[in-house]
Amino acid sequence: MFIIIGIMLSGMLIGYLLRSKRLTWIHKIITFLIWLLLFLLGIDVGDNKAIMNGLHTLGLEALTITLAAVIGSTLLAWGLWYLLYIRNRNKEEKA
Repeated sequence: MFIIIGIMLSGMLIGYLLRSKRLTWIHKIITFLIWLLLFLLGIDVGDNKAIMNGLHTLGLEALTITLAAVIGSTLLAWGLWYLLYIRNRNKEEKA
């Protein structure tokens, strides 16, 4: 765990030190590495017999959790937007 935190902190330090440099190529490397990690995760999941046998129930639970998270986030974001912008605009119009 400390190794992971150390790697993350060292990356933050290097990023801080290189903040004045133009690193436009780094996004392509990051995207490629994310694709590679997802591919390797797919290989690991496909090799796991317990996950593959229970995929139909895991998929339904994952879909339910995903939909609940998206709906909840959308409703809370709308509520926050309403509180910050719409309500203040109505107060300004009345004044």
